[in-house]
Amino acid sequence: MRPKTLALACTLFLISVPAFAQSTSPVATSTPELAPLTLQEALARAAQANPALRSKQAELAAAEGLNSDARSLLFNNPQLAFDKTRRLVPQAGMATERRNEWTGGVSQTFETGGQGGFRRETASSALEALRYEIVDAQRQIRSEIATRFYRVLALQQRVELESQALKLFDDAAAAVQKRRVAGEDTKLDANVALVEAERARNQLALAREQLNEERNDLAARLQLVGPVLPLAQGELTPAPMGFALNDLLGSLDSQPRLLALSAREKSANARYRLERASVSPDVTVGLNVGREGPSVARERLTTISVSIPLPIFKRNATGIGQASTAATQAQIDREAAQRDTKANVVSLWSRLASQEQRVRRLQDVVLPALTDNLSLSVKSRQAGQIGLLELIVVNRQALDARRDLIEALTEYHSTRATLELEAGWPKE
Repeated sequence: MRPKTLALACTLFLISVPAFAQSTSPVATSTPELAPLTLQEALARAAQANPALRSKQAELAAAEGLNSDARSLLFNNPQLAFDKTRRLVPQAGMATERRNEWTGGVSQTFETGGQGGFRRETASSALEALRYEIVDAQRQIRSEIATRFYRVLALQQRVELESQALKLFDDAAAAVQKRRVAGEDTKLDANVALVEAERARNQLALAREQLNEERNDLAARLQLVGPVLPLAQGELTPAPMGFALNDLLGSLDSQPRLLALSAREKSANARYRLERASVSPDVTVGLNVGREGPSVARERLTTISVSIPLPIFKRNATGIGQASTAATQAQIDREAAQRDTKANVVSLWSRLASQEQRVRRLQDVVLPALTDNLSLSVKSRQAGQIGLLELIVVNRQALDARRDLIEALTEYHSTRATLELEAGWPKE
């Protein structure tokens, strides 16, 4: 009678696997330090440690300073001038007369084209755009970290799956080899069992390599100190979405990236109007007082001056042209982003729905059917109705289905994170 060892091992394998798609536990690894990490902890750490976000936040100081200067009562500061003159005046038949004369005054330049209002609008819109860009950067980081966290979580489960599969195939191969030595199994059976064990060993090595790579990448993005690598803790089971396609499309108006582009366009248009208003000449008004003349007949002088540059040759064509180009480009960027964002949301929603259906089919149809097939094949094997090769095929299908489920769950979480980022969901 054929041995029952492999059939029993396959049965134990299928019984032990279903929980892999639901939760994770510490994975045996050669890495000396693993830090347990939940998704919320990873997101919180990324918000504090991400260099790109900190660099973006550092730009606030410059934008706030520009906005503060633009809101000044007068853009040009008053100018204070003071002159002191010493004169030596020759006199016929008399000693040279020494005279000390001085002049002091203040002048102020006034803009005549309404540049102050345009300048304030330019600066305030640029500051508003930067704040939306910071929010968008935070969302991008959360989406990226969530995607990589779920990859680590899935690979941890994949390593567990491959580890148990390897142990079971090794035990089965050893049992078949003993039966072959005793003359109760053929060399073909022994070779088939050995090949399956080696394939399982290769799958485990590959999964560990991928897990170490993803862990190192996630650790770098979270700025983990030293050789510490993250040990993801959580579930791959999809959580209820809580939104429909109409909700996502309705939230596009509050999408931070689109709001930032709208604010950039507003700032660029205000900058264009500022450059055009700069053609209007600024008027400089001055008031000067002074004392001149000989000491016996000192004169007090009061002078009012008005100066206006004539805009004859230089008409600020360069500034106006550059500002016009920037305003047009900002409008193009906003319109393209609005159009592409809506199309991307619809496409991602369709992909997410398809992936959700694929996950459900694997969980509700494929895996139960394979579990049933394995149970039937074990009974057939025990009754001598099928051989080792047929049992290996059924077992391989079960393994492939588990791998497909883990891969489908990983793709689902990646698509969902991208969709929520693209749609600006949830609203803030």
